[in-house]
Amino acid sequence: MSAPGERTANRKKEHVRVCLEEDVRHPVLSSGFERLRIPYAALPELDLADVDLSCSMLGKRLSMPFMILGMTGGASLSKTINRNLAMAAQERGVALGLGSMRVILEDPSAADTFRVRDLCPDVPLWANLGAAQLNLGCGIKECERLVAAVNADGLCLHVNALQEAAQPGGDTDWSNIAAKIGEVAEELSVPIMVKEVGFGVDRATAEKINALPVWGVDVSGAGGTSWLEVEKRAWDRDDLDAFDEFGTPTARSIAEVREACPGKFIIGSGGVRTGVDAVKALARGADFAGAALPLLQPATHSAQAVSLRLDRFHHEMKIAAFCAGARDPKALKDLRLEDRSTSGY
Repeated sequence: MSAPGERTANRKKEHVRVCLEEDVRHPVLSSGFERLRIPYAALPELDLADVDLSCSMLGKRLSMPFMILGMTGGASLSKTINRNLAMAAQERGVALGLGSMRVILEDPSAADTFRVRDLCPDVPLWANLGAAQLNLGCGIKECERLVAAVNADGLCLHVNALQEAAQPGGDTDWSNIAAKIGEVAEELSVPIMVKEVGFGVDRATAEKINALPVWGVDVSGAGGTSWLEVEKRAWDRDDLDAFDEFGTPTARSIAEVREACPGKFIIGSGGVRTGVDAVKALARGADFAGAALPLLQPATHSAQAVSLRLDRFHHEMKIAAFCAGARDPKALKDLRLEDRSTSGY
């Protein structure tokens, strides 16, 4: 029988394969961005050259309010992906999240696939662990160990109950997890962000999170990559089709989380595929937009390929801001989007 670390690494390899080769979009729900329209200012009263998307996260200056979200780790291809993402993040000045690092607790040698701090010393770097691990013996000591392993600026605790229920041998004890997240957040040496993985954060959950001493929330709403779809395709689980409708669409999730968590830093992700989507995420209430899948394929090739994709996000965000008469991220957050479903246009 293979060791736990080897099993986890093999599962991550299969996840990457499925995401690269198959259609893993949410089969029922859309992000909701397609129903929202950025108001077009025919007279923007602004020079495109003066649009400045620069911002900061955790005290580090960045080129735009955008975060590369965690994707993978624990296998040889994962190392290539993470290194290319890190070099591009440093070159283009965007925040970077790592994939789930549970494998390090099972196999310490796997840490090498996540060690990229030397490649991105000037941008925020986020470690990552499944929140369900807090019910399986992981506590403040283990979280500090993961943060130290990669010299991270913060820790994402991802919540993925549906994915775990769909995964063979998944972690399905989620009792009292909110309280345990709060306990870790109280003691950890770096900020904690609670992160969904593609099913969105609903209002009730956002209210629970708001009561915890966590720094931020990545809504990772439904409408982009569905990890239920990934698990179904990875393990031939068509018996899970009944759950295709589960999730909170991204645009709705951002608005509900912002309302419930007025003081938290919010990442708007889940189906962000263009810079226009990213601007809509900010206008809905997010502080940053984020994406993973659009950068996965480029990351298997080179850091330059990732940088070029980031350049496109930046270019699209800048033009969208210009055409809305918005000079900077603060102005983008003040935009009022038009709802096509109610306007009749």
